[in-house]
Amino acid sequence: MTQLDSVIKPKTKRAKRFLDGRAPKISEDVKTAMIMKGGNANQTVTQALKDIYALKKPNAVLYKKKNITRPFEDSTSLEFFSKKSDCSLFLFGSHNKKRPNNLIFGRLFDFHVLDMIELGIEKYASLSDIKASKCPEGTKPMLVFAGEAFDTDNEHKRLRSLLTDFFRGPSVAAVRLAGLEHVLHFTALEGKVYMRSYKCLLKKSGCRTPRIELEEIGPSFDFVVRRTHLASDDLYKVAHRQPKALKIGKKKNISRDAFGTKLGRLHMQRQDLSKLQTRKMKGLRKRRGQVVEAEPDAQAPKVAKLES
Repeated sequence: MTQLDSVIKPKTKRAKRFLDGRAPKISEDVKTAMIMKGGNANQTVTQALKDIYALKKPNAVLYKKKNITRPFEDSTSLEFFSKKSDCSLFLFGSHNKKRPNNLIFGRLFDFHVLDMIELGIEKYASLSDIKASKCPEGTKPMLVFAGEAFDTDNEHKRLRSLLTDFFRGPSVAAVRLAGLEHVLHFTALEGKVYMRSYKCLLKKSGCRTPRIELEEIGPSFDFVVRRTHLASDDLYKVAHRQPKALKIGKKKNISRDAFGTKLGRLHMQRQDLSKLQTRKMKGLRKRRGQVVEAEPDAQAPKVAKLES
């Protein structure tokens, strides 16, 4: 047994609280992303990382120093920093002659790289280039994916899942109408992915439902998909496995239709309609001396006669 495989026993209460925070939970914490740049990073990549960090805050860690690593060749340093900062998402920016203005989105499972996709920046407008009022920090965005490739192509399906994981923010039970003010729109068209950021403006419409207008606030990206490193189907299935405590058990005699309406089935004993109380009418009253033939009881058990 190596030193890494051995069980770490805390010696102080502070260390115990730290290890309890890192331990597996039924409801996991919000996924945190680490954002770093490589050894060669120009001004475009550096500013793009800062803008994405502004969208991801406060669930992000920005590394300002350069990290000389190549994720597709060796991901050891990424796994080390993810374990150190307790991050399950990462964004790595680099620039070279072969792959200029390069961004790598990725995620980790059990502190090992699960999948990552390399996107090249062809056109970029930063937050400061677009003069408009910005959304407050920590606003949960609404994600919109447009394009047939997100539903048909396997790489674009994983990219959609990865971007959803990266930008979706914390899980909430309910959101007020005024809180729906940030939209991230992704469009897949002709091998490229266009990312736009909008602010929702609620205008007066003359009725209770407001009129919605979208104002572009930045950043704006035109991406081209380059290299991909996708996990196998078996590992991808294991990474999405949920604990039994989170799975909702099927309730007996309760179902839902196509519109989501909850339907229930009740099991009742067979009723005797002859004893059912109905509306009393003057013409149906029994007269004196009238004999009513008794009907057989519907609930009486049937007995089969056996011949000797």
